[in-house]
Amino acid sequence: MSGPRVVAIIQARMRSTRLPGKVLADIAGRPMLAWIVERTCRARRVDTVVVATTTDSSDDAVAEFCAAHGYEYVRGHPTDVLDRYIQAAREFEADVIVRLTGDCPLSDPGLIDQAVEAFLTADPPADLIANRLPDGRTFPIGLDIEVCSRAALERAWREAQEPHQREHVMPYLYDVPGRFRVVRLNHDPDYGSLRWTVDTAEDLEAVRRIAGHFNGRLDFSWREVVDLVRADPSLMEINAAVQHKGFRDVG
Repeated sequence: MSGPRVVAIIQARMRSTRLPGKVLADIAGRPMLAWIVERTCRARRVDTVVVATTTDSSDDAVAEFCAAHGYEYVRGHPTDVLDRYIQAAREFEADVIVRLTGDCPLSDPGLIDQAVEAFLTADPPADLIANRLPDGRTFPIGLDIEVCSRAALERAWREAQEPHQREHVMPYLYDVPGRFRVVRLNHDPDYGSLRWTVDTAEDLEAVRRIAGHFNGRLDFSWREVVDLVRADPSLMEINAAVQHKGFRDVG
């Protein structure tokens, strides 16, 4: 008997508030969305990778890019990202959903596998396993992974009312302690101050510099990036002043 069907869903849109068009911005010779999709496809515990973009005309370019490269994709609500996720989960018959975002080009397949394995083997079973939650993180910003059950996501879709719960997909699962069983994955030592996501021009420059060090390779691990930025601290200074958005921020 086969196990639960694990579907990684990557949300991506062109209308970023701080850096419009970033999901197709070039990073070391390939668009950012290609980085996240191709790296996620290397995860062994993921059965299908799907890009969840919007029905807005500005995202025609995202849909066309996915179609041209053979990436699975769905188009849904521009701001109700939770609805976009549940429609993708239903269409691709997901039992387990891995939430990733299109602005994290260094997302690590080995780390995704670890998160999925932790979810599948949790005892007692978990509704959500994440490597960052509002109470803190020990993995770099830009390696964010959330793994949840289809049942938990369906319940969130039915019950979540607040704008941040709809836009950020998972907050309904962790907003109220005890409503769901939530587990945070941690790492020692703490690398939570490192920033590898792309939300601003400074972030994009930092990630371009990091990716450039690997000469177009897609198979480098997050630990190799840690070694790189420790050896060259100037890479961390490029976007050191950027303020990270909170989970209650919308728009």
